[in-house]
Amino acid sequence: MEQYEPDRLSAAQVAAMRRSFTNGRAALTRRSLLRASAGGALAAGGIGTLSACGIPAAGQSKGGVPAEDHSAKEKTVNFSNWTEYMDVDDSGKHHPTLDQFAKRTGIKVKYTEDINDNNEFFGKIKPQLAAGQDTGRDLIVLTDWLAARLIRLGWAQKLDPSNLPHAYANLSAQFRSPDWDPGRAYSYVWQGISTVIAYNKKALDGVEVKSISDLLDNPKLKGRVGFLSEMRDSIGMTLLDMGKDPADFTADDYDAAIARLQKAVDKGQIRRFTGNDYTSDLTSGDFAACVAWAGDVVQLKADSPDIDFLIPDSGYVTSTDNLLIPNKARHKTNAERLIDFYYEPKAAAELAAYINYVCPVDGVKAELEKIDKDAANNPLIIPDKAMAAKSHAFRSLSSKEETEFEAKFAKLTGA
Repeated sequence: MEQYEPDRLSAAQVAAMRRSFTNGRAALTRRSLLRASAGGALAAGGIGTLSACGIPAAGQSKGGVPAEDHSAKEKTVNFSNWTEYMDVDDSGKHHPTLDQFAKRTGIKVKYTEDINDNNEFFGKIKPQLAAGQDTGRDLIVLTDWLAARLIRLGWAQKLDPSNLPHAYANLSAQFRSPDWDPGRAYSYVWQGISTVIAYNKKALDGVEVKSISDLLDNPKLKGRVGFLSEMRDSIGMTLLDMGKDPADFTADDYDAAIARLQKAVDKGQIRRFTGNDYTSDLTSGDFAACVAWAGDVVQLKADSPDIDFLIPDSGYVTSTDNLLIPNKARHKTNAERLIDFYYEPKAAAELAAYINYVCPVDGVKAELEKIDKDAANNPLIIPDKAMAAKSHAFRSLSSKEETEFEAKFAKLTGA
């Protein structure tokens, strides 16, 4: 087992994380409000309703559809993002990095925090995209599984590498070629999200936890274990523990992982499947250990000496939030220039120092050290080689697989 012990967090870093955890990306999303499950994606007008709406099934993409690019004449870019997912100055009114971009390029960014949930946002833009119309947005941020869907549907534009020299050069190796967008032809990573094991040292009371097997099989933890209501995280971590790669598994492998979790549910080992509310169970000690999101753990660890985390020897699941340019966007070149700006180490460091997610930019550590040395040395923000080597992405799913797998997981969790 490799366990990481980040240095003491600075006051500025803790304050930033508290903002994010309380009312930002961590609090609102983690894909748990209307998660990608039979009770989320399907009910929210997701994959289960695509064919009924006359939208081609995923996998039938004909490629993105551009529009006339007005970037040269209209010095603007419309950017939709999640709440509290951008650096903010002390007044709370300005985004310093966006201001720097505007000053350098003359391109004004109309920044809108109108993404609260992947499925909810998909419901907003789906009618326009399906009709071949402009969404009014030049740049959007979507979690990997939904980014993959837009690409498969042909609703995201192919990026021009000539406008992305920093992005091409500085994207971290672990994020370079997901199976749903080989070579990053349509997307670049905004931030990474890591799934780990978190534990409450006081609640464990000497019980050793090193792996998912310990969570599922140790009778001393019966009724005090939590798993996530996000299918890809809980199944992915279970697959890894079983010696299977989440990036390359079969339907039989998936069923075996479901069966393993079902056994733990039946014997009362797993207390419950949760979204972000696992944080209160963990801090109270109702969960002695659980599958958790690293961004939350950084915050919880800052607040309580009893909370810590570990990376199992089998590895951990990583996912991403991604920048895409939707079809018919009016300012494609401007959007690409903004993407590239955030792959400059200085801008990436300023963003990472504020939001504290996994930074996807190589070379950012030296710049981040100038702002916050503790953040620069935190592997949950800047993964070291050992941690990066243990990361595994959950493979993309076909429409049929997504429907079937989510239904099975919903049955398991009682969703």
